[in-house]
Amino acid sequence: MQFTIVFLLLISASLNVYSQNAKDFTNEIFLKRLNKDSLYLNLKKKIVSEFAPEKPGQWGEFVKGVVRNINTRNKIIAFTFDACGGKNGNGYDKELIDFLQNEKVPATVFVSGKWIDANFKAFLDLSKDTLFEIDNHGLNHKPCSTDGKSAYGIKGTSDIGEAFDEMEANALKIEAITKYKPHYYRSATAFIDETCVTMAAKTGITVVSYGVLSGDGVAFASDSVIEDNVIRKIKPGAIVIMHLNHPEWYTCEAMRKIVPELRQMGYTFVRLDDFEKSNLIK
Repeated sequence: MQFTIVFLLLISASLNVYSQNAKDFTNEIFLKRLNKDSLYLNLKKKIVSEFAPEKPGQWGEFVKGVVRNINTRNKIIAFTFDACGGKNGNGYDKELIDFLQNEKVPATVFVSGKWIDANFKAFLDLSKDTLFEIDNHGLNHKPCSTDGKSAYGIKGTSDIGEAFDEMEANALKIEAITKYKPHYYRSATAFIDETCVTMAAKTGITVVSYGVLSGDGVAFASDSVIEDNVIRKIKPGAIVIMHLNHPEWYTCEAMRKIVPELRQMGYTFVRLDDFEKSNLIK
């Protein structure tokens, strides 16, 4: 693993073209740049060679090695918000972000490359706000699979090479824009296979799922339903999954109820980066 990490540091250095010009970092342009980078291509070839013979193993949201909660008895929880991107997921819930900022609620935001392309300025603003931690939701928002499995109607990556690009290319893209390389990854739909989890660990990435499913990803689920899902299932150390890419849905309305209720219950809120990886439950 040490060899791989050193390789990734060299790749980051070779792509040291920090910019805030959206046109420099569209998925298409950035992937073309990576495909001309010998260090990236050599590491990808090494990873493919190592993992191609492996069977995919279990497929799901909670396979071996995936983080679900923070290991603590203290009344803390981590709100995580997915910014999915794509044809039906390119929105930006500014009202939700304003609420979190006004209430000083820290959160972890998992962003896809597609969402960044559609919301470049909003992404920059989020990345500069220390209240929020930016993490990786995949380059093209595909479930991470070594053999093309699907989840919720979304076809996953077709092989090891595409799975590597889905994780690593988006991590490098985020780093090239923000100077911070995320080390947490949530697959699109949170579905992933065991081989992808092992491959992620090889490159220093920890795969995160969730401990509490808010249900806000169901189109137009009511704020009361979302509130009930969170409050009923909450426990110390819970990682809560929500979304910020559908402003027309009721996530913000639900959070206006959830935050004061949890505070009244004695809970405080954290980002994943506020804890060492050893404090996360797999």
